[in-house]
Amino acid sequence: DVDMIDVDFEFFDLAPIDFHALNTLLKQLMGPDAIKFELGALADLLLANKIGSTVKVDGEESDPYAFLTVLNLDVHKEHEQVKLVKDYLLSKVRKLDKMHALIGKAGAQVGLIFSERLINMPVEVAGPLYRILGEEITARQKTGKAEDKQYDLSHYLVWSKSYVETASKLDEEDDRPRKKGKQPKQAANKEVFFFHPEDEILIKHASHHINFPYSNAAPESDSKRAFHDFGIHPTGELILLT
Repeated sequence: DVDMIDVDFEFFDLAPIDFHALNTLLKQLMGPDAIKFELGALADLLLANKIGSTVKVDGEESDPYAFLTVLNLDVHKEHEQVKLVKDYLLSKVRKLDKMHALIGKAGAQVGLIFSERLINMPVEVAGPLYRILGEEITARQKTGKAEDKQYDLSHYLVWSKSYVETASKLDEEDDRPRKKGKQPKQAANKEVFFFHPEDEILIKHASHHINFPYSNAAPESDSKRAFHDFGIHPTGELILLT
């Protein structure tokens, strides 16, 4: 028998109390390249921006299990971490001329979407998070306030993550005699799998999309081989929506 646990997910605005959890989720989102950035400073900026939502289960004072927000890259272009982020993104899209030109264009109103959640969170929370963000952006566009002009965005760039399966080094190094007729394990195919299943839907509506390798070495793939025969190699994703 499987015990079922009912959990009520609650949605809240981003708040200062979310700082440490946001820091952790940003590190998870950026993978091995997270060390390139001062995540605390970036988390402070996202919190100060006051748009987007978190998902919690134990009330507003508890740690968020997921978050989604957007940041105007042009408005915050002088922020040191935004400079680093922009340079990093540009380095990953060099082969896509139009995408590279847009991100690097002065004055381009591109909103960078940060979305991450704990591994065991159900994908069903993604829909409401995106819906709430869309409603917030629409509301800000109608206020007429100068500080809300930053939400007159022409493009949205989703920063996400994926992985490909890799042949296990443990199996390759296993020198035990094989049973008669048993063949060595072949390398896995290079199909890309998404940590965020909703990315598959976003990609269908994207003007541009790229899967990119991380600059820093990822952990050994076998360290993540828990319930299947292959290891995994993490990669990054950028999805451009208009």
